[in-house]
Amino acid sequence: MQEEKKLNPPTLIGRKLEDLEFDIFHKNEIKKVKFEDYKGKWLILFFYPADFTFVCPTELEDMADTYEEFQKNDAEVISFSTDTVFVHKAWYDNSEAIAKIKFPMGADPTGKVAKSLGVYIDEEGLALRGSFIIDPEGVIKAYEVHDNNIGRSAKEFLRKLQAALYVAKHGGEVCPARWQPGDDTLKPGLDLVGKI
Repeated sequence: MQEEKKLNPPTLIGRKLEDLEFDIFHKNEIKKVKFEDYKGKWLILFFYPADFTFVCPTELEDMADTYEEFQKNDAEVISFSTDTVFVHKAWYDNSEAIAKIKFPMGADPTGKVAKSLGVYIDEEGLALRGSFIIDPEGVIKAYEVHDNNIGRSAKEFLRKLQAALYVAKHGGEVCPARWQPGDDTLKPGLDLVGKI
């Protein structure tokens, strides 16, 4: 197992995801699951502030439109807000954009999942726009957190997942800026110093 690095300020990179239990709305059903249920797959956690809002449905529709590509890359997506599964169901039933969603919608009304990943806003009871890539062993490989006024791109997030998959399978290689599947990678070494 990879040892957690001690950095200042601390980072979530390399940290194992806490095995929390939560409810999901998925395929018109409500279920109780744990993160352990997804072990063995790459996991994408996609936090947003609230259902029935403005930027959030544009992001979730973008993720819904890209979901098949995430699945082709052996990843499951779970969106999260601090709403309940019943609010997710009502939104799903009333929004054309949200009705496209085929991935699980996680409910985090107590904020325990958002708090565990540092994206909970205490004063508002909402989550920041946090995006996390978790490897099949439950280790956080990448994350970013946006102000709630700034929407995200599912395609850019997919590119990051593909880069994480590539380096996981090809030890010793790294993906440069704007890397896309099929592009050249780099093998760090003294022969590259000063030549890039």
